[in-house]
Amino acid sequence: MKIALDAMGGDFGPSVTVAGAVEAVHAFHLDVILTGDEKQIRQEMENLHYKGDRITVVHCPEIIENSDKPSTALRKKKNSSLVVAMQMVKDGKADAIISAGNTGALLAGGLFIIGRIKGIARPALAVPFPTPKGISLLIDAGANADCKPQHLYEFALMGSLYMEAIAGKEVPKVCLANVGIEEGKGNELVKESYTLLKNSDLPFQGNVEARDIPAGTADVIVCDGFTGNIILKLFEGVAHTFSDSLKAAILSDWKSKLGGLMIKPALKSFKKQFDYTEHGGVPFLGVNGLLIKAHGSSNAKAIKNAMKQAKISYEADLTNKIVHRIDEIRIAEKPNSEEYSDDHPAGDES
Repeated sequence: MKIALDAMGGDFGPSVTVAGAVEAVHAFHLDVILTGDEKQIRQEMENLHYKGDRITVVHCPEIIENSDKPSTALRKKKNSSLVVAMQMVKDGKADAIISAGNTGALLAGGLFIIGRIKGIARPALAVPFPTPKGISLLIDAGANADCKPQHLYEFALMGSLYMEAIAGKEVPKVCLANVGIEEGKGNELVKESYTLLKNSDLPFQGNVEARDIPAGTADVIVCDGFTGNIILKLFEGVAHTFSDSLKAAILSDWKSKLGGLMIKPALKSFKKQFDYTEHGGVPFLGVNGLLIKAHGSSNAKAIKNAMKQAKISYEADLTNKIVHRIDEIRIAEKPNSEEYSDDHPAGDES
């Protein structure tokens, strides 16, 4: 497998992306293309004493900054590390792209450069997170603030296919995030989406309240990106606050410190579950290629594990499974073309 890595993306750029690439090459036997400032990249490779032949460098003189407007940056910075890496996936020169850079530009590039899967109106950010029952998937976690019922149906479909292919769930439980579990609750988007999902052939289990999400009540939690991002950020904030509060309590006196030593292995295991660097990156589903978003503050470990996620998705043939399932549905239902029209044209039409 060959991965195009935006070496200039993220808060720390080549100092962590190159290190992550080197670690991934050794751990997962990947081939990596680093796009970005060649001088900086090669300096980092030299610092790491990397002498192998599984990493190649493609010089890109431009960088898309987090402050850049995505659509404008894609047009004006065609020699940027992100755009060049995207084009490699489009041209078949790479099997996946990973970037810790501008999220909006990554999504826009997925749409306008790589292209979306035919029949998918809006690609969605799919975020797996740990629960006592295993992994659950939140989709959409921030790519689309305003959605229609058809979009949420597509998110549910892609999320269920992800859980089948990646998490090994034969019949994943699909639920709508809502303010109550009863049918008829929620705003118009949720109520209309409920009816659409209920009448589909997806394993739809109804609504799920936010308080039940961490318990693993649902395998796939479906919502618009505005709601999903709030859920995700709250989930992260509670985990960090709980961890910090627990640490402060353990260090409060010598008795607590002694008890802390006894449960230290268990605490490490618990903390590891909620450490984003363990997962590395999350996919944009609905793009006609593997597109992995790494956290902006990713360290080398996170970049390495983002590559691991890309490899798992590639070996599971995730993108093709979504393509084939969408084709089956379109052939069976022959939906009106207006159902799939959207204000985001497919990438190969731009």
